[in-house]
Amino acid sequence: MAQISEAATPAEIAASRQKAIAFLKTSQAEDGSWTTNQTPGITGLVLYGALNAGAPADDPMIAKGLKYLESFRQPDGGIYSPKAHHGNYETAISLLAFSAANTDGKYNDLIKKAEAYIRGVQWDQSEKIESSDVRWGGSGYGKTSDRPDLSNTAFFLEALQTAGVKSDDQAVQNALVFLSRCQNLESEYNTTPAAAKINDGGFYYTPALGGQSQAGTTPEGGLRSYGSMTYAGLKSMIYAGLSKDDPRVKAATEWIRKFYTVDENPGLGDQGIYYYHQAFAKALDALGEEVLIDAQGKEHRWREDLANALIAKQQANGSWVNKNSRWMEGDPNLATAYALMALKYATK
Repeated sequence: MAQISEAATPAEIAASRQKAIAFLKTSQAEDGSWTTNQTPGITGLVLYGALNAGAPADDPMIAKGLKYLESFRQPDGGIYSPKAHHGNYETAISLLAFSAANTDGKYNDLIKKAEAYIRGVQWDQSEKIESSDVRWGGSGYGKTSDRPDLSNTAFFLEALQTAGVKSDDQAVQNALVFLSRCQNLESEYNTTPAAAKINDGGFYYTPALGGQSQAGTTPEGGLRSYGSMTYAGLKSMIYAGLSKDDPRVKAATEWIRKFYTVDENPGLGDQGIYYYHQAFAKALDALGEEVLIDAQGKEHRWREDLANALIAKQQANGSWVNKNSRWMEGDPNLATAYALMALKYATK
């Protein structure tokens, strides 16, 4: 049996969460927002992270932030800035926050309307496309002016799940079609041109518009798999009802065993490391394996590994920040939001 390193204690994890919440109280603007008051996205992520970390819905910081989010409610049920063209993304993130805060049913109507909105902008027959189209079932940043991608589809599914939607729901099953086409796995579920070029079981950003991977392409045109999207894809497939025995889940799990780490975002290094941590945590929690055995046969108590890695990187003021600012992780509010989402799963 491999040696497992000493873990952070529950008290140390709780203290880390509280330090982060204390930081967020100091960085919140007077209007309730974080980082920008032009859009609700980052504020929604911060609220979701803080609520995940145990902040109560009636905490003044949370209440002020939720009131700010409510100011973006639109007549169509969405929660977004009309200027940003990110209606699906901003509504899905806001839906996560309101669902987490809805302990007394206060936000039932808002949640119902926001859920209907994100369902309405999912790529399906309403966009006059067939199920054979690689965009089918996916979600993107906005309505129909952009392509769907795995990251937005993962948040879409998490928002539906948090709102109580079951895995057999048609919107969820349509999303599963798109998820399967984001995986480097040639099968009956994925016959896209990229499927067989790498075929390693990992995931990439999108098969739409010719396909894109943030980790780049192979000389043969394969879309490279990378960590954050592979964990996002795996947890989303499990949310959609797939079991450990499904070949898609098996292939993704084998990729994770091969590239297991909490020190970087495999394929991207330090780019998007905190987004990676939250996807890592949610996926492995959904998978239900407390000890993950990597491709070399080494055992990893992943919750302990995750807690140790995050606590080691926490700043003295309670925040987290990525020196690599890609995808805005140089913003301590955003990085801290992701870290708190991950720390929710540091203890079972």
